[in-house]
Amino acid sequence: MAKVIEGLFYAESHEYVRVEEGFGYVGITDYAQSQLGNVVYVDMPEEGDDVAAGEVFGAVESVKAASDLISPVSGEVVEVNTALEDEPELINADAFENWIIKVKLSNPAELDSLMNAADYDATCK
Repeated sequence: MAKVIEGLFYAESHEYVRVEEGFGYVGITDYAQSQLGNVVYVDMPEEGDDVAAGEVFGAVESVKAASDLISPVSGEVVEVNTALEDEPELINADAFENWIIKVKLSNPAELDSLMNAADYDATCK
């Protein structure tokens, strides 16, 4: 069974946001990585790029499939997880520890439209 963590925000497209001090750490959920299988590549935006809620910001490729990454929030990318460039399989090891992008949130109210852990868990069943 996929791990779901309380206190995070979840999108229907299986991305999560962990909010800390006005920044959102965005990654894919444990459920998403389990469906993809072994992750072999993560396509990430550049630092300084803007992302918009509901829009594609990159992709995750596995041995089975490629899947677009859809941003659950809007803002400026202030950091990308460069460890994933050499070790994309870190997402399989722990999807919640290995976020993909760190975003300076431009509209924190967007979080209200995302699911909590219980609601997301119910959609994965």
